[in-house]
Amino acid sequence: MGRSGGRRRDRMRWSKLYTFNCFRGHHGEAGAEGPSSDGAGALRGPGFSRVVHCNNPGLQKPLKYPTNYITTTKYNIITFFPKAIFEQFRRVANLYFLLTAILSLTPVCPFSAVSMIAPLAFVVGLSMLKEGLEDWRRFIQDMKVNNRKVSVHKGDGEFVYRHWEELCVGDVVKVEKGQFFPADLLLLSSSYEDGICYVETMNLDGETNLKVKRSLEATLPLEEDESFKDFQAVIRCEDPNPSLYTFTGNFEYERQVYALDPFQILLRDSKLRNTSFIYGVVIFTGHDSKVMQNSTESPSKRSRIERKMDLIIYILFTVLVLISLISSIGFAVRIKLDLPHWWYLQPQNSNKLDDPSRPALSGIFHLITALILYGYLIPISLYVSIELVKVLQAHFINQDIHMFDEDTGNTAQARTSNLNEELGQVHTVLSDKTGTLTCNQMDFLKCSIAGVSYGVGSSEVEIAAAKQMASGADENDMPLQDIWEENNEDEIELVGVNFSVGNNRKPSIKGFSFEDDRLMQGNWTKEPNSSTLLLFFRILALCHTAIPEINEATGSIAYEAESPDEGAFLVAAREFGFEFFKRTQSSVFVREKHTSSHGTIEREFKILNLLEFNSKRKRMTVILKDEDDQILLFCKGADSIIFDRLAKNGRMYEVDTTRHLNDYGEAGLRTLALSYRVLEESEYSSWNAEFVKAKTSIGPDRELQLERVSDLIERELILVGATAVEDKLQKGVPQCIDRLAQAGLKIWVLTGDKMETAINIGYACSLLRQGMKQICLSIPTGDQVAQDAKKAAKESLLSQIANGSQMVKLEKDPDAAFALVIDGKALAFALEDDMKHMFLNLAIECASVICCRVSPKQKALVTRLVKEGVGQTTLAIGDGANDVGMIQEADIGVGISGVEGMQAVMASDFSISQFRFLERLLVVHGHWCYKRIAQMVLPEALLFLTFRCILFLYILSVFTKSSFHRIADLLLLLQEYCLWAYNILL
Repeated sequence: MGRSGGRRRDRMRWSKLYTFNCFRGHHGEAGAEGPSSDGAGALRGPGFSRVVHCNNPGLQKPLKYPTNYITTTKYNIITFFPKAIFEQFRRVANLYFLLTAILSLTPVCPFSAVSMIAPLAFVVGLSMLKEGLEDWRRFIQDMKVNNRKVSVHKGDGEFVYRHWEELCVGDVVKVEKGQFFPADLLLLSSSYEDGICYVETMNLDGETNLKVKRSLEATLPLEEDESFKDFQAVIRCEDPNPSLYTFTGNFEYERQVYALDPFQILLRDSKLRNTSFIYGVVIFTGHDSKVMQNSTESPSKRSRIERKMDLIIYILFTVLVLISLISSIGFAVRIKLDLPHWWYLQPQNSNKLDDPSRPALSGIFHLITALILYGYLIPISLYVSIELVKVLQAHFINQDIHMFDEDTGNTAQARTSNLNEELGQVHTVLSDKTGTLTCNQMDFLKCSIAGVSYGVGSSEVEIAAAKQMASGADENDMPLQDIWEENNEDEIELVGVNFSVGNNRKPSIKGFSFEDDRLMQGNWTKEPNSSTLLLFFRILALCHTAIPEINEATGSIAYEAESPDEGAFLVAAREFGFEFFKRTQSSVFVREKHTSSHGTIEREFKILNLLEFNSKRKRMTVILKDEDDQILLFCKGADSIIFDRLAKNGRMYEVDTTRHLNDYGEAGLRTLALSYRVLEESEYSSWNAEFVKAKTSIGPDRELQLERVSDLIERELILVGATAVEDKLQKGVPQCIDRLAQAGLKIWVLTGDKMETAINIGYACSLLRQGMKQICLSIPTGDQVAQDAKKAAKESLLSQIANGSQMVKLEKDPDAAFALVIDGKALAFALEDDMKHMFLNLAIECASVICCRVSPKQKALVTRLVKEGVGQTTLAIGDGANDVGMIQEADIGVGISGVEGMQAVMASDFSISQFRFLERLLVVHGHWCYKRIAQMVLPEALLFLTFRCILFLYILSVFTKSSFHRIADLLLLLQEYCLWAYNILL
């Protein structure tokens, strides 16, 4: 590999920008002393035994850590035979056939042992072959991952490409933009001068916003390939564990010890974004990596029909034993009483099998013979037929052109054929939201500025509500889907409001669906509140952490933002005439149109401070200085947070903006409030001195100090307006959910969104409908740590569940439908043993259930509760690694091969490319598969049971010398013809 070009020195020094993330002043100071000779720098105690010798394979190899090879298969070459044999003999019928095959080796067997062993070997072998082929596909997917290449330091400052599976602990790797991290790495340096990098963790936690990671200051000089020629260091850290968000360790480098934290760790399957390259050293490899520690073994799932077949086999086996016992008793009696008189059989020379002096022993031997002779009462051929039919059904699913996605080129895949018929018996569907129901694409749709609402477009929630109202008003009660198909007009007019539908709504610009001539093409300058509009657009263009990327071929600018909302704001600002096009170490540059008679003007705004957005603050602030040396504070955040910080003279538009925010929320839109403040130089200088002091302090309370100081400046704000963006649904989601509900399926949505957003999405995707009564379960905000607060919370939740159950019971309208909405805090209590059954009983009575703010673990627990409590077939569908637990816990797991990697697909039983294909997978293929298997199992089992009973009666008639044997002869002949015709039809 050639010499690296080094860092991009023209980029900003991000430690001055990311005030809440770059807390690394203590790393150098805390470890000022070098490690003592007795290993004082090492972490002590159980769970902290890993030692990594960086760039020194000679010292690292004796530690014998696992390689970076990973596998998600159920079997390997060694375990395939014993594990597959175990899986096959979990079937009761196979156990019986094995028993009879062993008995056929004895002298009492009435026919050759081959006739018993060969069918069993064929059935078991065919099933094992099918299992092997399905596991082979998993192996191929694993090999694609293991054979990815990454640049690894081989020595003397030279890097070469190696396969992921060849990586070892201690190797130094160079990961380039857009690549996945091959193992858990310690970040040493990046293309940025400050050693920061952006990481996308969708494959780990399902979150699409980018995370900022940073290296230690001590390793910043490692900026080129040649700088690793003499690099040596030792890492002492925690042992492998599944915690994605924690890490503890020490980094011993150049006779100093530096503390490590999660901000320096890059986890396997995360993706490098917005950074040209990074250098890192491998800490955890293969199955020691945190993502693999979170994975579970592929579960062995059996269909309900297969379990019922075991019950049928038990019944048939009981009948078989009963017939054999009766036959053996009759044989023993006749041996004792009649055999001595049958001189032509030479009873004096008889052996122990028919010894008149020992009839009991003869009866026992005859019992074994009868079990083998009548063994065809249990149909081994049925299992062969079922296996072949299941394989063909899986092929039909794979080749279904109606489940082919033209955009991605992906088809539906039946990753296992054992559960085909279960698709037709699904009772409850548990679904993720982001990436499963929605595209995770934000479109700027509406805004409120200076108390005036702008944007005439309609959200999907409004359109769905309008069409449902139109459907309800139709005197012919036309189904909803017919209205979607037959209404060819571009608008639906209800109660004086026009809702645009059809192709007119389709945005021509990704992320921008705004329609209002009052603001477009510079018309905003003619509005009476143009000065406030100017502030609004500048806040959109300046209050963010995004990075512009210019396409050299086309000259267009794309924005790499931490969240899709930020990207939508920047696209909107550009379309309004305020294009953010450049960011340097200390400034942001914007091209402004329509603000001057001179045309487009490039303006520079100097960044003084940037206070980042996080889930606790729920707001983001940027302090900057414009070209007139005026210090401005721009703040955007949740409306409840912003309104609490408004000045008395800044509430001019509060009433109107609040009304607009409520309207936007009802339309299913995500909202943020925008505000500003002008700062005096003396005021800012005084605050900044205190802020710098808090930022450079050392101690566990530094973050609290920073938040306290930040809160001091984020006061006395002046409200400007609010934004409303729409999280677009995937194509066909409302129609799919509506039809599944009409088919009688219960649908649960498990999402990490807040309750308001989840309810809005519920309306958009037809999960919630107009007129449906909502039961909301939540816990008042408070201290959940204190014991008394927990008790009060549980009592409050119990009361809410009881009230909800009472409401359902007292409802007199038989057509009334209820929807249950519960947040994450309430769900944590609802899943406890003393409350979960009450919660489940209420949820079962509701047509739809939405769980908000749920963690990946809670998703799995909810799935288990529904599966075990309802006792019906459950299906879980998701697209991210955070859905893997839910997918594996459900009876059927469906993965969507979307934008969040392949973890969900690799853990699933079936994979589809879009949620709308779930309708065809269940209603069409599920119905057909169940019907075929049911028609095969039940008639053949009944035929065998009926005609083998006739065979028993025939044998009994021979012993009793009854005339019934003539009728039995005819019935046996009829049996053969029926079985022959039945097999031909199949």
